[in-house]
Amino acid sequence: MKIAVTGASGQLGRLVIEDLKEKTSVENIVALVRDPQKIADLEVEARKFDYDNPRLLSEALIGIDKLLLISGSEIGKRLSQHTNVIEAAKNAGVKIIAYTSLLKADTSTLGLAGEHVGTEDVLKKSGVPYVILRNGWYTENYTGSLHQVIGLGTLYGSSGEGKISSATREDYATAAATVLTSEGQEGKVYELAGDEAFTMKDYATEISRQTGKDIPYVNLPENDYAQALVKGGLPEGFAKFLASSHVSTEKGDLFDDGHQLSKLIGRPTTPLSKAISAALA
Repeated sequence: MKIAVTGASGQLGRLVIEDLKEKTSVENIVALVRDPQKIADLEVEARKFDYDNPRLLSEALIGIDKLLLISGSEIGKRLSQHTNVIEAAKNAGVKIIAYTSLLKADTSTLGLAGEHVGTEDVLKKSGVPYVILRNGWYTENYTGSLHQVIGLGTLYGSSGEGKISSATREDYATAAATVLTSEGQEGKVYELAGDEAFTMKDYATEISRQTGKDIPYVNLPENDYAQALVKGGLPEGFAKFLASSHVSTEKGDLFDDGHQLSKLIGRPTTPLSKAISAALA
């Protein structure tokens, strides 16, 4: 049984490959990536895979039984790229596609939701058996800028008291590998999120506790936060996207208390305190 993973050189893709190596034989794993040289260290079969080249996609998927389609990173091009992959998978006879979507994609106000919902629709209409992994926010979306926050001495945002049920990439990777190596997944839609929810104020409090520094959280109006991000060096479009995602957080789009992720991986999800400790190490 051949299991293929798209975006294998990315942060999530690499972790999925490593987790699969613990759950199945290396001979069963295929990494799909634009530049196979980038993943030579993973020591699995690598095939060249370019979302914008449909012919190459079909060739790369020959002999694949299960495919993990990790959502692309090019916002605005995702739907067309994902459609190319799904069509290629259908033509190649792939038996099931697992897709990493967005938490509560069908009701979310996040700007990302549209392309995910569109991909889910294409997948459902394709005729290929599927399983949808609606991933919540990565905790690393916050801890990735932890040192900058400490340097500023203040955590800024625009999410009010909105709760965030985030989990680490490792948690989501384990979930994907578990689904790919399990039977009876066809047609399932998982809402995957962390066990513990926190607000941005909670996040600031935990940073303060672990660093011994007073790091307050300052909540700004959406436009003010976007402008602050631009002043900090972010492109205007991305700054507006981030500020908008904070507003969606306040609306509850990143909160979920169903605990489907921990049930799927068979352990509690990584707590915020541990993720912060790892980022500080």
